[in-house]
Amino acid sequence: MSKGFASNYRIVLLGAGILACFGCIGARLLDLHVFERDRLMSYVDRARRQITVEPAKRGDIVDDRGDRLATSRSLIVLGVDPQALVKADEAKWPELARLLNLPLKELTRIFTTKTRPTTSLATVSETEALDAADGAEPGPSGERLIRWAKLSDTVEESTYDQIGKLGIKGVYGNRTYTRAYPHNQLAAHLIGFVNKAGEPAAGVEAFADFYLRGQDGWRESEKDGLRRELAQFRNREVNATAGYNVRLSIDSAIQHIVEQEIEEIVKKFNPAKVSVIVSDPHSGFILALGNYPSFNLNEYNELSKDEMGMMRNVAITDILDPGSTFKIVAASGALNDGLVTPATRFDCSIDSIEYKGKPRRFMRDDHPFDHPLTVSEIISHSSNVGAAQLGMKLGDQKLYDYARAFGFGEKTGFPFGGEVSGFLNPVDKWSGIDITRIPAGYSISATPMQIHYAMATIASGGMLMRPQIIRQVTDQSGEVVYDFTGSVRRHVLSTRTAQQMAMMLQKVASKEGTAPMAAILNFEVAGKTGTSQKLINGRYSERNHVGSFVGFFPASRPRVVITVIVDDGHPANGRVGYGSVVAAPSFKHIAEQLIQYLDIKPVIEPGRNLLVMEGGRR
Repeated sequence: MSKGFASNYRIVLLGAGILACFGCIGARLLDLHVFERDRLMSYVDRARRQITVEPAKRGDIVDDRGDRLATSRSLIVLGVDPQALVKADEAKWPELARLLNLPLKELTRIFTTKTRPTTSLATVSETEALDAADGAEPGPSGERLIRWAKLSDTVEESTYDQIGKLGIKGVYGNRTYTRAYPHNQLAAHLIGFVNKAGEPAAGVEAFADFYLRGQDGWRESEKDGLRRELAQFRNREVNATAGYNVRLSIDSAIQHIVEQEIEEIVKKFNPAKVSVIVSDPHSGFILALGNYPSFNLNEYNELSKDEMGMMRNVAITDILDPGSTFKIVAASGALNDGLVTPATRFDCSIDSIEYKGKPRRFMRDDHPFDHPLTVSEIISHSSNVGAAQLGMKLGDQKLYDYARAFGFGEKTGFPFGGEVSGFLNPVDKWSGIDITRIPAGYSISATPMQIHYAMATIASGGMLMRPQIIRQVTDQSGEVVYDFTGSVRRHVLSTRTAQQMAMMLQKVASKEGTAPMAAILNFEVAGKTGTSQKLINGRYSERNHVGSFVGFFPASRPRVVITVIVDDGHPANGRVGYGSVVAAPSFKHIAEQLIQYLDIKPVIEPGRNLLVMEGGRR
């Protein structure tokens, strides 16, 4: 009798098939939960785990009076989830486009583009996990669903409030910060900037980044398939900490005075470069520093490749022959070592002299002197022959030592990057004529910053100061975190020598000196002109000069040191760009404004005008 379908063979076969299926399922489960567990759990973790970064607000950079020079604006990065949009909100799209200043056609394209092609070669399960991790979901074959598309990354808080009131489902934003510079070009080479990637570039932004940058916050949680945070699964949260504020020694008003004067210099003389520095001689703190050419900090990314040089702080990166401003070194050294007095005379009518058994030819002076000059007159008349003889009095090694003591041939210690050390050969590399050239400011190269602080050494009473730009670091509540003070690099001259030099330098800004146009009625102005020929194709040019004036006032109790250096200025009527022509008048213009702003009192009696306002040479 037949048993029909239910034969023993078939029952065994069916049982074996069922066992095999369960075996395969068991093997697969074993593979998934044991052998492949770590790899697959990483995909699940990426798909569901969400770490949200809360960016920290970068600290402000303020001037000495608290005026903001750099600050961080809160902006919203606005995006849309095209999958979450509803047809009922389409009528609101034109208003959103208006608020975003975005063409409606472009907004509609973003809203209606719901998928993107995928180029992944991963397996299906891996692709699905990656899609979930970056806000996309698996779509039709070869495509992924778009779960987030950026609409704008510069939405103001007030605009975002209006967008929120529209209530368009699927449109949302994340807060971020962007750097803004309220004064645009003011003090650009000192402040520096933060680029689009959030990286500080140059200036205070880079140097003080440790204090300014703050600490980002973050929270760890899980998200659902629509990228919505599941707050109940939030397990760790760290609040963002805003950066510290940095207060500079720069005064915006003084900086503005300086930059206005630079604009006038450029209009008058069409120079290649200009540097102006103002500092406090006793602390070394810089009150203003301006360069030409310059740039707008808010538009740094709009500079062409050829314009990138505008970002260079030429006051510390470029070198020049200091010319006659360097004569203070030989004169100070000879006075300090007791080799001469201000009244010691030298024959400056000669064109050569024997030195160390060999005749040495001098650089010529602007005009011959028919009588011996005192040390004071060598300075006021800016005699190259006299300066060379003062250098010979010191001797090669002593002259070199004093030049180094004044800071030449080494970096000033200016806190920002890019500074160069200038050029000063050691004595064993001097040529036979260097002893006649170096005292007059040739065969040596220096930065404007080095020249400035060399003169500030005399104004400070004989101390070489370190350039300082940051006064304080404070937290968001105003509590002082770090206080910077003046820093002395070395003691160069005795107080008496510094006072003697200050008295002699006053005569430069007098009718007998080279810069009477730097004189200010009823004020003691001490300073030195400088005019050096530029090296063009390896030869000194008769047409291209660097003109400078470096000085301080009041001479008997200095309040400020001012340096004006004009590279390749071209005065009207084909005149030479002497320091007395292109730089000394600007020194006076700046100084007169500082007298009022800083309430600097005159020292000499009113009406006793020792300084006349006409005549003069380089």
